[in-house]
Amino acid sequence: MDPQTFIFFGIVGSGKGTQVKMLQEYLKQKDGKEQLYVYPGAEYRRMVESGTHTGKLVEKTIVHGHLQPDFLTTSIVTNILVRDLTPEKHLFLDGYPRTIAQSASLEEMMNFYERKTKKIIYLDLSREEAMKRNLKRGRRDDTEAGLNKRFDEYEKNVVPSMTYLKEKKDYKFYSINGEQSIEAVHRDILKALSL
Repeated sequence: MDPQTFIFFGIVGSGKGTQVKMLQEYLKQKDGKEQLYVYPGAEYRRMVESGTHTGKLVEKTIVHGHLQPDFLTTSIVTNILVRDLTPEKHLFLDGYPRTIAQSASLEEMMNFYERKTKKIIYLDLSREEAMKRNLKRGRRDDTEAGLNKRFDEYEKNVVPSMTYLKEKKDYKFYSINGEQSIEAVHRDILKALSL
């Protein structure tokens, strides 16, 4: 199997992280190829914990429920690709791109790295269901008001960034019903990707 590029989209609580892990496990067993998982959220958490000037500003943005600035998110992703991407690795993107500007940057990166077919996996989940799931998780910062702000941000920025890529000819788009059980979602992803 040729090295694949998977770009995951979905509202907070749609289970992206879980589905990425399951797809990674599946491919590891299937072809044993190395994989690169790009998740800017983890880098942002590290920045906050580092207590640097940038970390403090990042934390302030998180507290207000806003997206981080494009230059910062794109530089995180660029650094990971520069450091760790090789032609034979499967590439997984989770939480990037989140704005149209980031989608344009991603397009440039994918062209530069000569990644052939890019597959967009969209976990479709209603706001109501996302709200239920997030409140059930009981995270400290998951209040109804906070979540609504994140959902608005998602609809305003992330959805257009997905639409931007969806309209490009070398990006394949798969919409998966995210309201089902974790196993059913995973099964539908494999079916959609013909894996």
